[in-house]
Amino acid sequence: MNLTLSINKDLLERARKAARAQGKSVNQMVREYLEQLCSGQALDATIDEYIGGSGQGRREKGWAFDRDELHERT
Repeated sequence: MNLTLSINKDLLERARKAARAQGKSVNQMVREYLEQLCSGQALDATIDEYIGGSGQGRREKGWAFDRDELHERT
């Protein structure tokens, strides 16, 4: 299926440059983004990109914040 988008020239040039840097086409990048968006992975990818993909700032499942431990109250 085909889709026509209307974007300004500067944005398209920046998208082409970004795609080239990743060895992809703009079409492929848009398709991958939409697949991530629809699968619920877009937020995780954005968070990982923001924190450098290091996983810092994310807590393990099952761990609960303990205010007393944080403030060394026992």
